[in-house]
Amino acid sequence: MSELLYKDEAYKIIGFCMEVHRELGKGQDEVIYKDALEIECRRSDVPYSRERKYEVEYKGVVLPHFYFADFVVFDKILFEGKACERVTDAHVKQVPNYLAVSKLKLGLLVNFGEDSLTWKRIIRSEQMSAKPPELRQSFV
Repeated sequence: MSELLYKDEAYKIIGFCMEVHRELGKGQDEVIYKDALEIECRRSDVPYSRERKYEVEYKGVVLPHFYFADFVVFDKILFEGKACERVTDAHVKQVPNYLAVSKLKLGLLVNFGEDSLTWKRIIRSEQMSAKPPELRQSFV
């Protein structure tokens, strides 16, 4: 049996999310949970970037819209946060696309909107990384 990818780091992030959900409960706006998660990362000296911006090029032209990752934690885990009644297939299907464009291997899809915190680990497969859109990371 293989070891979970970034097991310790993901465990730490999910622990932060559990603490945020325990303190705030369900029913807050998504941005409130993300603000609280940022405080948890900062207080624990966990490296993160919020709203990391990726430029998308199409046939050599940078498109006017960007992909913004909610968080990139430990510079290797994509965090996508939700605050909805339940996570849908559409939410889950977004994460592999985000992983492909960011070139990260692990995504955590976390929902703060249910009675109990829910989350899903999503791993980028090699098929995903074969032909992602051409992207450049941009920091603003």
